[in-house]
Amino acid sequence: MIPNATSTAGLPPRAPFRLPIRIIQEGGITAWLVEDQSVPVVSLEWSWNGGGALDAPGQEGRMGLGFAMLTEGAGELNHLAFTDAARDAGISLQFGAGRDTASGSLRALSESLPEAVRLARLAMTAPRLDAPDLDRVRARAIVGTRQALETPRGAANRAFWAAAFPGHPAGRAATPESLAALPREALLEGLSGQLRRDGLQVAAAGAISEAELRALLREMFGTLPAGAPAPLPSLPPMADFAPVVAHKAAPQSSVMFGQDGPLPADPQWEAMQVALRILGGSGFSSRLMRRVREERGLTYGIGAGLDVVFGRAVILGQASTDNARVAEMLALLREIWAGMAADGPTAEELAEAVDFLNGTLPLQFADSRRIAGGLLGLMQNGRSPAWLEGRPARLSALTVADVAAAARRLATAPLRVVVAGQPVGL
Repeated sequence: MIPNATSTAGLPPRAPFRLPIRIIQEGGITAWLVEDQSVPVVSLEWSWNGGGALDAPGQEGRMGLGFAMLTEGAGELNHLAFTDAARDAGISLQFGAGRDTASGSLRALSESLPEAVRLARLAMTAPRLDAPDLDRVRARAIVGTRQALETPRGAANRAFWAAAFPGHPAGRAATPESLAALPREALLEGLSGQLRRDGLQVAAAGAISEAELRALLREMFGTLPAGAPAPLPSLPPMADFAPVVAHKAAPQSSVMFGQDGPLPADPQWEAMQVALRILGGSGFSSRLMRRVREERGLTYGIGAGLDVVFGRAVILGQASTDNARVAEMLALLREIWAGMAADGPTAEELAEAVDFLNGTLPLQFADSRRIAGGLLGLMQNGRSPAWLEGRPARLSALTVADVAAAARRLATAPLRVVVAGQPVGL
């Protein structure tokens, strides 16, 4: 029994964390591979820059709706035939579009991998977009968008991005009206510009050899049109705006807050991650959770962390509280935020945060699906296998002064705040 569950004293040192990553170049495509033949499962993740960033003004949601249609029938297979083919072979095949990326993923038993590759290739090269299926998927997307807009949290999220990045694709999002107005031709045009052979990043994990992956890359992506998607517009610094209130009839208000973060290549990136883990990480040990929830009972949950969009990092946080206590919570939030910037962490906080980040690192690569997803995330952020291998040592080498220096950047700009609900006193 460990006398103090928050202490690591007396525990054996952690084993070094390593993944046997191989970098493969085939037909102009870069792929990372972690081969593991112990379980006959293969996971594949791939992405391009683009996604919602390629939606023209007034066509917000075009790429999201187009990618949602890729598994609704392709080539000679209508929706039912395509769905049955994937289900009968036990294949998971998905596509999606985010703010600045479009992506695909598949997971299949080794024996079903040829069929998975066939279906993925068909989906990307010969999508059908049959009218009945498009009507059904569009209706579902409209309902989901409308429901999100009706909740304080959805309204706060949308209003925050719009205020933070006005005039930029990051500040725009699909609406029921924009989705309803999208013609089939616009979806096909968007897919044609996005589904290209160049600009691809691919990650594979599981029971697949290097030779098999090379063949897969040629077969699955080789028939895509040459060329890369249109380049992403650069993301400007977050706009400085006074607190925004989006009025929503609800007993609680949702609060979203944030500011600019360091670039992924910034030397203080990991120190800032540690600072934010201490300040607003998940669990009950963060300063925000301890003081805002446990000591004052102002919210059920509050947190903050780094998110990378358009090649830049933003610090984002979220919480909900009773309408009558929004002003009180915001005052306490700003006090805790400023305290972290002014004083940095304690030695105990630093040790706990580093131990958590190092201890949970292997869990991010616990199976082939997580490995493939984790590898793709590293590629998207411009990391290398050496960066991943050296991460535990870099984290362990951080000092209180290092993290305090990173935390001081939290005071370089005011905290931007959006509140959705019926807040009192704002």
